[in-house]
Amino acid sequence: MSVELPDTTGVIEQSPEEIAELLGDLVIGREEHLNAPGFVIKPDTVVDALSRLRDQAGFDHLSCVTAQEYEDRYESIYHLTKFADRTQEISIVVPADKENPVSQSANSVFRTADWHEREAYDLVGIEYDEHPDLRRILLPDTWQGHPLGLEYDQDQPQVVSLREHANPLLEDQKADNQSETMFLNIGPHHPATHGVLHVKAVLDGEQVIDLEPDIGYLHRCEEQMCQSSTYRYQIMPYPDRWDYISAGLLNEWAYARAAEDMADIDVPEYAQVIRTMGAELCRMAAHFLALGTFALDVYGDFTAIFMYSIRDREKVQNILEDLTGQRLMFNYFRLGGVVWDLPEPREDFFEMTRDFLDELPTALEEYHDMITSNEILQMRTIDTGILPKEVAKSYGATGPVARGSGIDYDLRRDDPYGYYDKLDWDVVVEDGCDNYSRLLVRMREVEQSAKIVEQCIDLLEDWPEDERNIQANVPRTIKPDDDTEIYRAVEGAKGELGIYMRADGTEKPARFKIRSPCFSNLQTLPEMSNGEYVPDAVASLGSLDIVLGEVDR
Repeated sequence: MSVELPDTTGVIEQSPEEIAELLGDLVIGREEHLNAPGFVIKPDTVVDALSRLRDQAGFDHLSCVTAQEYEDRYESIYHLTKFADRTQEISIVVPADKENPVSQSANSVFRTADWHEREAYDLVGIEYDEHPDLRRILLPDTWQGHPLGLEYDQDQPQVVSLREHANPLLEDQKADNQSETMFLNIGPHHPATHGVLHVKAVLDGEQVIDLEPDIGYLHRCEEQMCQSSTYRYQIMPYPDRWDYISAGLLNEWAYARAAEDMADIDVPEYAQVIRTMGAELCRMAAHFLALGTFALDVYGDFTAIFMYSIRDREKVQNILEDLTGQRLMFNYFRLGGVVWDLPEPREDFFEMTRDFLDELPTALEEYHDMITSNEILQMRTIDTGILPKEVAKSYGATGPVARGSGIDYDLRRDDPYGYYDKLDWDVVVEDGCDNYSRLLVRMREVEQSAKIVEQCIDLLEDWPEDERNIQANVPRTIKPDDDTEIYRAVEGAKGELGIYMRADGTEKPARFKIRSPCFSNLQTLPEMSNGEYVPDAVASLGSLDIVLGEVDR
């Protein structure tokens, strides 16, 4: 039995010709990317084009913005799709002048464009006209040059001033000594920020009236690293470092899917089952840690919930260690399959995995007894951190954050890959739009992941020995045709993890863009926190389950 398909009633599918007719004279050229048709528009018509596509054609998900520099121009690509039908994709390509790279901002159409365009400005150097806050986002304000530009000098000295953060409210407080408005720095080195995240909060008494996440403390220019590496061998170890909370196989699959489609590599069915099983084990391990740290954030429960979740995460880690040989940086996937078969003796591996699955229902019941029915947690999470459905869509929220706001969107089902479409499982959706709903989604997703893993184990046990092909026949050197472009995504532990690549005929990508789900999800934090109390903002941050290695890349 396969997974139940989403309800696409009322979703109209448009052909490229109909899209071109809708955009009319805004289109000045056409391209063909491997995943979607591309429409080239003038840099001053971005708002008009994206508004038409959103309002008249239903393209309500701006999943990614890719910026790059060519010898003769700069270019922004807006990757659009639909929450109701992920298989409908288009790329809006916006060239900008080489000497004066200015393009119109899409922020007024899609709020997620705010951070994506700031990143494009920071790393590539494109300026976005009418952007509400165009400044660097990953690098310090004093940084010289744009690291992903063609003329960037990597050897030039950089001076980053170590100055105290000025209080932006100081003059207001001087003018009115009765004011209770206060500027509060949260982080960057604080357990509740889940890594090196700096949150700038403006308080009126104890309520948050403005909040700004300050990111980039873990930025390592992973995209540049991948652009300097070969498709076949050197890129695959990097994805493990993005979301390093046990989600390595999910990260590896994002790159593998994009590269395999670009190079037209078919993965053996047996390897797809192993990939699916490993990916869901990673999802469970990531959700266990999210559960434990969230309880720690909300009501300081270290001894019970945190240790219980770490206990179950360790069980999953032991299985993954047997499968991959590693506990965190797995490097298990290969283009065309996986690096090796299940560990021998296979019976022991199956037994260990089944023992874990058999114990899981009792463990989940314990969690619900201690967490979901806990009065303190309910008071702290129900009706706090509200993220309405349409707001979540505009910000490009995905994964448990989106599904906790009632958005029925999961790439495993909506854009099938691996073995998901041949298995029986359900997409978990909660419509509470609050911190509690996001917690419930992750807990219930563990149950669905266990259901998937069990079916994979059944298949692998009965798989004929002479048909256990773990890798396709992949060329030693992969050189996709010049100007081949693709964007592919998978359902990571945190949401839609996508990869854009452009080939230049060599064995290394000319452009490698990482679409981080945590990056877009974190952008929703001000929407969830404004008007709330400081502890509620901490709970909202915890409910996003971000990993700064993936936010900053």
